Amino acid sequence: MAIPVVDLADFTNGTPAQKAAFVEALGKAYEEVGFVAVKNHGVPDEVIANQYEYVQQFFALPLEKKLHYEITGLAGQRGYTSFGREHAKGSDAPDLKEFFQYGQTVEDNDPIKSEYPDNVSVKDIGPFNQTLFNAYRSFEKSGKALLSAIALYLGLDEHYFDAYIKNGNSILRCIHYPPITNEPKSAIRAEQHEDINLITLLVGASADGLQILTKQGEWVNVTSLPGQIVVNVGDMLQRLTNNKLRSTTHRVVNPSRDLWHTSRFSMPFFLHPRSEMDLACLDSCIDSTHPKEYPDVTAGEYLDERLREIGLKK
Repeated sequence: MAIPVVDLADFTNGTPAQKAAFVEALGKAYEEVGFVAVKNHGVPDEVIANQYEYVQQFFALPLEKKLHYEITGLAGQRGYTSFGREHAKGSDAPDLKEFFQYGQTVEDNDPIKSEYPDNVSVKDIGPFNQTLFNAYRSFEKSGKALLSAIALYLGLDEHYFDAYIKNGNSILRCIHYPPITNEPKSAIRAEQHEDINLITLLVGASADGLQILTKQGEWVNVTSLPGQIVVNVGDMLQRLTNNKLRSTTHRVVNPSRDLWHTSRFSMPFFLHPRSEMDLACLDSCIDSTHPKEYPDVTAGEYLDERLREIGLKK
C-alpha cells in the first residue's frame, strides 16, 4: 500500500502556504489512513545506521548475557525483555520477539525524574547507550514538530503539546524477531494491536512484515522508502480527539518459509506525554454527531491499565 507521504521540511522551514498545506495533508492522512510516511524527518542517517549496528550486536549476545539486562519489577519499561513475554491486548499468544527499551533521561531539575527508572547500561557494547540516547533525542525533536502540526489541524495552539511532552515518558524500543526454527503456532510475529501512546515514529525495518488494517477491513503491506519514517496515531491521541484521529490496527506477519532463517529488526519510538496529561476528549471534537466516547483519564493511568492488559505488568 502506498501510504501518504509528507515532507516535514515544508512545516519546519517552508513558507506559510507550505506549512498550512502540510498541516492539512497530515491531518487528512491521519483521519483517513492512520499512517503517514515522512521524509526530511530530521533524524540523521548516521544516527539510524549506528542504532541498527549496535542493536544487532546486542541481540547477537548469548542469552545468558542478555538476561543480565532484564530487570525484574520494571514491567519491561527499561532494559531487556526476553522472547515471548509480551502479547497483544485480547490475545493469549505471545509475540515472537525479544526487545530492549530505552527511556527518558531527565537532564534538568524536573521533579518528574522520580517517576522514571534509570536506563539500563549495557556494558558489553561500549557505544550502545550513547547511541540510543542520540537516537532518542532525534526522534523526540521530530515528534515534537509533528505534534505541533497535529495541534494546528485540531484548531489548537501550535505549542499545545510542548509542555506535555517535555521530559515525557517516551520509549525507544529496539525489537528483534528471531529466525523461525519450528512450525509456528501462529502466522504472526506480532499480533494485531494499536499503539498506546500519542504517535509512533518508525524507521524502516530490516525486513518486510508490517501490515495495517484498512477501513475496508483488509490487511495491506506497508513499506517506506529509504530516507522516510512511518508515523502513526496511537490510542492516547485517539482518546484525546474523540476518534477524530484514529489509532490504526497493525501487525507483523511471519515471512515466507524460505525466509524463516532470517531475523527482523524494528525500532519504533513511542512518543508518550508526561503522566499528568489529561486525556479527556477535547471539547472541539465533541458534538451532537460525535458524542463523547471515552471516560476521563490521565496518560499515566491509561498507560498503567494497558501495560497490565498486554502482560508486562501484574
